[in-house]
Amino acid sequence: MTGQSLRALSEANFEDNEISINVGGFKKKMRSNTLLRFPETRLGKLLSCHSKESILELCDDYDDTKNEFYFDRNPELFPYVLHFYNTGKLHVMGELCVFSFSQEIEYWGINEFFIDSCCSYSYHGRKMEPDQEKWEEQSDQESTTSSFDEILAFYNDASKFDKQPFGNIRRQLWLALDNPGYSVLSRIFSVLSIVVVLGSIVTMCLNSLPDFQIVDSNGNTEEDPRFEIVEHFGIAWFTFELVARFAVAPDFLKFFKHALNLIDLMSILPFYITLIVNLVVESSPTLANLGRVAQVLRLMRIFRILKLARHSTGLRSLGATLKYSYREVGLLLLYLSVGISIFSVVAYTIEKEDNEGLATIPACWWWATVSMTTVGYGDVVPGSTAGKLTASACILAGILVVVLPITLIFNKFSHFYRRQKQLESAMRSCDFGDGMKEVPSVNLRDYYAYKVKSLMASLTNMSRSTPSELSLNDSLH
Repeated sequence: MTGQSLRALSEANFEDNEISINVGGFKKKMRSNTLLRFPETRLGKLLSCHSKESILELCDDYDDTKNEFYFDRNPELFPYVLHFYNTGKLHVMGELCVFSFSQEIEYWGINEFFIDSCCSYSYHGRKMEPDQEKWEEQSDQESTTSSFDEILAFYNDASKFDKQPFGNIRRQLWLALDNPGYSVLSRIFSVLSIVVVLGSIVTMCLNSLPDFQIVDSNGNTEEDPRFEIVEHFGIAWFTFELVARFAVAPDFLKFFKHALNLIDLMSILPFYITLIVNLVVESSPTLANLGRVAQVLRLMRIFRILKLARHSTGLRSLGATLKYSYREVGLLLLYLSVGISIFSVVAYTIEKEDNEGLATIPACWWWATVSMTTVGYGDVVPGSTAGKLTASACILAGILVVVLPITLIFNKFSHFYRRQKQLESAMRSCDFGDGMKEVPSVNLRDYYAYKVKSLMASLTNMSRSTPSELSLNDSLH
């Protein structure tokens, strides 16, 4: 560095001269008095250098002829640094990565305390809880990838009919039976199935009313013959439905691996098992106790309501939500268990001598459970003032405990419902009239991109130890 350049640089420290800053191609002239307002920052320290070696310790290159300092940093983030030197405050836009921004201001020697109050809360919240902030984006990516997988599996099943006898006809029947809303035939079949399911449930409920029960000469209760006709028609329809789906299934071995097909099977098994048990009891009176098994199996008919999941997007979304929210549900149960254990022991200690309903800890568990879940049957209540205060704390704690995980579960339900609607729309737009030619509504390039993106994200997470150790250099090249 020449003596003239050093003198020019020294003069810039005391006079209101300009220096040139080049950050990744982004050039900006800055006044030295503006930089000297913050002497502890990188640019502030730069003005106090008196040798080229000391300058190059703070920047990546220096052109003494133009008095230009070059920094190999992200030019898109440098305007935030400029704004800081002009105003003395840092602002963080919502779309910025907080870890990249944190590393960038750390490089320039700017403390996080300079972040303005309007951005400070959001910035530190996102930095402390990155997983919660990235959940929606990650969930959307997983949803898209999963949707691609389901659509491709759907087309893979549909393509199997091309090599089978009467493949075109069987494929149309399969689409009509397994995809409600795909065609006019599938809509009619879906409406009939819903009517039969609801009729079966209503019949079972009405059969429990005394006005519809028939008592024989031996004092035994029998079903109304009219309800028996409805029940047998429902069983015949459900059996036909299951057999028809099995007959046109593209893969017989995988048929009962599908949850909805298992529900169809479980909806008719109790009837046939009950029929066999009754025949055995009639032939062998010594096995009369088996009749109780038949009574229990008859109650399982209520699970036919689950058959509506095939025709309801909401019920399928609910099932997917419960499947992928086991952590949140487990957390909810853990919170409830801890609260119930604590408040039941406290209530037992306070009320055991004066309240017979709370004289044992198991009885207090029941009271704490209905209190924390805000059910409040009122069958057991504390009588003392201390007991009532304990009950108030139990109820308030129950409200907080139940509310905390519910938001996460609801967000997942909305996500899966939206994904299910998009998936159904994509499937209904398919046309197999002339056989399998292509896969519409599926962009294989996007599918591949999502797979690669997921792989790269996994490798990145494995290679880094802490977010603060990430470097922005890769994003600059």
